[in-house]
Amino acid sequence: MSINSSDTNHSHSHDSHLAHHFKNAEHQFESAKQGIWLFMVTEILMFGGLFVGYSIFHAIYPKMFAEGASHLDWRLGFVNTLVLIFSSYTMAMSIHHLQKNEKSKAVLKLWLTVACGVIFMCIKAYEYSSKFHHGLFPGRYLDVAHVGAEAANLGMYYGFYFCMTGLHGIHVLIGMGLIVWLALRAQKGEFGENYFTPVEGVGIFWHIVDLIWIFLFPLLYLVG
Repeated sequence: MSINSSDTNHSHSHDSHLAHHFKNAEHQFESAKQGIWLFMVTEILMFGGLFVGYSIFHAIYPKMFAEGASHLDWRLGFVNTLVLIFSSYTMAMSIHHLQKNEKSKAVLKLWLTVACGVIFMCIKAYEYSSKFHHGLFPGRYLDVAHVGAEAANLGMYYGFYFCMTGLHGIHVLIGMGLIVWLALRAQKGEFGENYFTPVEGVGIFWHIVDLIWIFLFPLLYLVG
């Protein structure tokens, strides 16, 4: 948020971060927050459709979904859950430090968040390579003979698995790119106690991505 003397006299000339079409810094901050939350609603609706589809087919083929989940290593999923929860903490702390004008600490927390994203994606890449090695592909590409699948339609489970975790992984990569962009700007001193709107916006995005994984982990790895 950006607040300075321009808030009281409604002058835009003294705030380089204030776009001309906003009344003041408070107006710009609230508009940005509403915009990112509106975008997040569309993201939740998109993943919500996948969750509903998964639930419907899980109810129809419970044994097939249980067999699919038995091929996943819940320990890797659990580690990734802890990594993302910690990354949400570091992301929130980066905003906290900026509000106190502790810029170096904020930059450190942003890079730690990126590091958590790297760890998450490395574990996910290891999981994917292991599944491909054992012939666990989505849909009709599943190597039934290699896998020794009991359910003929086991590929459906991995269709959901790769679609949901792949889409989530793309969001993690996008979030990492945005946080790198924020960290570089923060290192230049572009954010501080008077202006941190982009950091807060990306933070909301990152928290929602983490929240979606918290639902994905038990659904795919534990419930099966």
